[in-house]
Amino acid sequence: MTDFGIYTKNADIVARAGAKANSTAVNTTATDIYVLDVEAIINAATRYNWSDKVTAGMNADVEGILTDTGASLCAIKVIMWDMSGFTTREEAKSMINVLNDRAQKNISILRDIKSQTFILKT
Repeated sequence: MTDFGIYTKNADIVARAGAKANSTAVNTTATDIYVLDVEAIINAATRYNWSDKVTAGMNADVEGILTDTGASLCAIKVIMWDMSGFTTREEAKSMINVLNDRAQKNISILRDIKSQTFILKT
């Protein structure tokens, strides 16, 4: 299957969704539905088109924050799609909360102009 993400790939989403995530929900076909929307949200929330920068070439060490943010937001959607594989619903909600916290902190960093300047210089 095709992996449509520009800086968020299926393997990154699967790693963050965890071993108990529904196998259908973490399939590339399913995550492709989420990934471009999530990347657009990151671009809009940070007021910068990271997709173009990554496509043009960006250091892998700073691209990681984009990958982490996109994969975390996609993993939330995967877990919400079907929580039945988790031991309890609370376990799934806890995963969602951790992923959301990570994504929001990353978006805060990416939105900061000093961080953008640093990332774009590397």
